[in-house]
Parts: sequence; C-alpha cells; structure tokens
Amino acid sequence: MADNQKDAGFATNAVHGGQSPDPTTLSRAAPIYRTSSFVFKSAEHAANLFALKEFGNIYSRLGNPTNEVLENRVTALEGGAASVAVSSGTSAIFYTIITIAKAGDEIVSAAGLYGGTYTMFDAILPDMGIETRWADARDPASFEQAITDKTKLLYLETIGNPVLDFADVAAVSKIAKKHKLPLVVDGTFTTPYLFRAIEHGADIVINSLTKWMGGHGTAIGGIVTDAGTFDWTDPKFVQFTRPDKNYHGLRWALDLPPELAKIAFALRFRTVPLRNLGACLSPDNAWLFLQGLETLHVRMPRHCENALAAARFLKDHPKVSWVRYPGLESDPSYATASKYLKKGFGGMVVFGVKGGREAGQKFIESLSLFSHLANVGDAKSLALHPASTSHSQLSDEQQKEGGLSPDLVRLSIGIESIEDILADLEGALGKA
Repeated sequence: MADNQKDAGFATNAVHGGQSPDPTTLSRAAPIYRTSSFVFKSAEHAANLFALKEFGNIYSRLGNPTNEVLENRVTALEGGAASVAVSSGTSAIFYTIITIAKAGDEIVSAAGLYGGTYTMFDAILPDMGIETRWADARDPASFEQAITDKTKLLYLETIGNPVLDFADVAAVSKIAKKHKLPLVVDGTFTTPYLFRAIEHGADIVINSLTKWMGGHGTAIGGIVTDAGTFDWTDPKFVQFTRPDKNYHGLRWALDLPPELAKIAFALRFRTVPLRNLGACLSPDNAWLFLQGLETLHVRMPRHCENALAAARFLKDHPKVSWVRYPGLESDPSYATASKYLKKGFGGMVVFGVKGGREAGQKFIESLSLFSHLANVGDAKSLALHPASTSHSQLSDEQQKEGGLSPDLVRLSIGIESIEDILADLEGALGKA
C-alpha cells in the first residue's frame, strides 16, 4: 500500500499509507535514509530530474525517501493530492505565503492565531511587502469585508491558538471561492483525525507535525497538503502564470501537464522556497513522525475524552472564573464546532484562575503531573501562560484583539489517567 489510498479507512492509512516493504531489503518498517544526496543513473537522468521531466531523488533538501513516505501518508490522511514536509510548522506557513504572494500583495487572516504566526503576518511579512488584513474567526463575513483587489489568500486556524475559537471553515470557503482565492487552513489543533479541512473547502492545509501528529514531543516539523483543487490560471496569481525566473521561465499553472498542474502549488513550494531557502526536514525526524502517525487514531479519542472531563471539572470549580473548550455546550464556539467535529473537540482547554495573573502563575508553579513548557499535543499533559510566553511578543492591544486575556492559562491535556489529571488540577488550584 504505497500510495494515497482514498478508499482505505483512516486507521489503515495511519499505519500503512504511503509505504510498502522496502524493495531492496524487504524491511517492513520504513527505513531512515541518512544521505545528503543521490546518485544519477546518467547525465540525461540528472537533467530530466532537474527539469521536472521525471521525478526522483536528487538532494535531501528537496526530498528524501523517508520524507516521501511521511508526505504520502499525510496526503492520504488529509484526503489531498500532494504534501511537502519541512523543518517546522512555522516554515510551512512562511513558505506557503511566499509561494502564493509577493511584494505588493495582501493576505486576509483570522486575528486569533498562534503568537509566532501573528508576528510573522504582522511584523515580518510587511517588511517583505506583504500586508495582512485582519478578520474575526467567529464572523465569516469579516473575511469578505477585508478582501481587496490585492488579496491573494485567506488564512485561518481550525481551532484558534490559544483562545480556542472554532472557525466556520465551509462558510469562509464559500467566500474564498466567490472571490477566486485559495483558502489556507492550519489544522494543527484538530489533526485530520478530527477534521479534514479539504472536505469542507480548504485548498491548502498546514499541520505542525510537532504536535498531535507526532504526539510525543520528540521532534519538530511541519507539513503542507495541496488539495489539488484550486485553479491557479487566474492572471492575478502571477507566481503561477508568468514565467518564473526561479525555474527556467516555467509557468507553473500553464506549462505543466494536467496531472501536475493540479498540484502546481505543491511543486512550486518544493522547488522554489524549499529548494532555495532550505528549511528541510531531516529523515530522522520524518521517521519519528511516522511512528506518531501510526497511533494518531488511538491517541486522539483519549486526548478529547480527557480534555472534556478537565473542562467540565474546571467549569464547576469555585476558583475558576471562566473556561473555554469547544466541547462545552456553554462555549461560544460549541454550535459551530459541533456541526463539524463528530469524533471529539480536541485536546486543548483554556481557563482563567480567580485572582488574575498572579494566581495563574501560582497555579502553574503548583502543578506536578503537568509539565510547564511551550508546546502542545504531547502525550503528556502540559501547561503554559501564553500572555507572558508564547504570545509575549504581541502588544497588550494585540493580545486583546486576539481574545487573549492576562489571566488565561493554556492546558494541553495528555493521555494519562483522568483521575490523576484532575487531582493535579485540584491540588494546584488549592494553592492558587
């Protein structure tokens, strides 16, 4: 089962997708190909590879057989057409933007984002001539209001980090299609197990492999999946319709055969920013992510079950002032989230401790089972105060606009025994 098997079940693809026994050694497990480069069969073979006349291995910055198994597996899990793995989720986001947009262009993005993504869009991309116009993930109409003739894509997270607003992806997709713009969705907080954004109109899906897809906090990586559904032949997408000096004057949307033109985004992503800027994923990390993906469908139900129990516990606790979790019927995102999420509402819970920032700090310092660190999606339970850490580069006003309050505590609920998770929360709240 070496290719994208769309007729196979999710669990089968998680274990087998993109890989078959190694033809040389008959190894059942995917080998790690620790090599920088690959031998060409002939001068003609080398030329054909570089000219995209045939596909194969050239250099591990462009692609590697271990990485290819990972890419094919995620393509199968997302229901897409092609995927490209890179060194981090942040690199995946950056390369996605610059594959589509250039100086003078704009993007429209939800404001409630991971702090690093917000900073990229707000402070770094403008220095490159790419401006961001902000929308509200809770209000699809705000995306349309922000669109101008300079807009090249719409961007959102399925579940916003850290406030946990769930976006109405299908509604935003309708707006994107109306204006003939690609919709880019960061699906990290849901993973394809809970939500396949392509089925609801996303054209490009980004995942941080570091989080639940890897699942064990052992490696950093990111991956982008091209749905193969967007028409890049619109003249406004000059990166795809004008001769590209990065690649011998190739017009990505117009000069490739139809079967390749449909994945023009993935091809340009790989051969322009990845090839020339170099944020490649090591095969060792790709192998670690393959191990994680094999149990994604087993772990995610436990994450969701534990998170819901933790959210209900916190909601009823006298020392907690508020709780956000999309699976709580009282949550502002519940109506939208429950329309899409049929297998669970994710592993993240955020809340405020009565007593504000100082009480929140005391709570985090009093935890023993939870680890205090800047990550999510680990099998272990994790805790963080985003306003002073992961989102500290945002101004107070920017944090407020994104819905981030000073007292917010972010919990990534692991797969430990729920009794131990709740006991740790109870003990820390008792000291807050």
